[in-house]
Amino acid sequence: MSPVVVTQALTKRYGSRLAVDAVTFDVRPGEVVGLLGPNGSGKSTILRILTGYLQPTSGSASVGGFDVVTQGLQARRRVGYVPEDVPLYTQMRVTEFLAFMGRLRGLDGSVLGHAIDSACDRLALGPVRELLIAKLSRGYRQRVAIAQAVLHNPQLLVLYEPTNGLDPRQIIELRGLIRSLAEGCAVLVTSHILAEIERVAHRAAILLDGRLLTIHTISGSGALQWLRVRVRAADPEAARSAVSRAEGVQATAAIRPPPRARAREGGTGSRARPRGPARRRSRSARPRRRRGRPRPAPRRGTTRGRPWG
Repeated sequence: MSPVVVTQALTKRYGSRLAVDAVTFDVRPGEVVGLLGPNGSGKSTILRILTGYLQPTSGSASVGGFDVVTQGLQARRRVGYVPEDVPLYTQMRVTEFLAFMGRLRGLDGSVLGHAIDSACDRLALGPVRELLIAKLSRGYRQRVAIAQAVLHNPQLLVLYEPTNGLDPRQIIELRGLIRSLAEGCAVLVTSHILAEIERVAHRAAILLDGRLLTIHTISGSGALQWLRVRVRAADPEAARSAVSRAEGVQATAAIRPPPRARAREGGTGSRARPRGPARRRSRSARPRRRRGRPRPAPRRGTTRGRPWG
């Protein structure tokens, strides 16, 4: 299957400053590719070229087989774009906003209605589709922004820093949405946080000072996710068998705790400490500490610091 996005020696200069230096990469259908790099590494410039906001100084870029410069209109029709700060019309209801954006993309009638219903289902917007956007949380506003980008079933979905400003629960939910959206198109995500790219992307294109350092395949994208759980049981094998039967568990492995952890639990390690009454000693049985200095003698005319009489 041919790639959705292809760049060849893509270069962009702002006067004497080289923002993108001969970058070459591709994005295939059903794949999530992350552009990873610090601020000023060229991520925003590459996205602006792919979405038609900028023209490259040299090199080429195509979306869906259409050159972004010579066939810009055809290329932009195949792109869904979600910027970092989405300009939502907060006085509109969710369905009104999606209908407005759909008409801008040439959808109308039953086709537009079906597209709105499909986008709301994919982004789980059913409970809020008739609410004003001004009343939505940051997480739901981000979903509305993504919904308007997938109304026309684009071949390429571009997400610029999609998890900025979201709480941990919203971030986890958005990661799942991004993976599900990749089943119908190619997804290009930008971030300067490695952990975010590792959790959603199949490959990471690492940028620095406008240069593409490497394209790294993220092994964890299709690997098992391990969770360490401590279980106390008289029969370890029975406990392991019970855990393996839990829903979603594909494999289990016994991990022996370190000696210090076994000692805290009352194990037989070399540093194990006694438990129960044997551990507690009376005050008289404890060795007295030698004081650093002797107690000063009472002043003249006093008995243990108190005056006569």
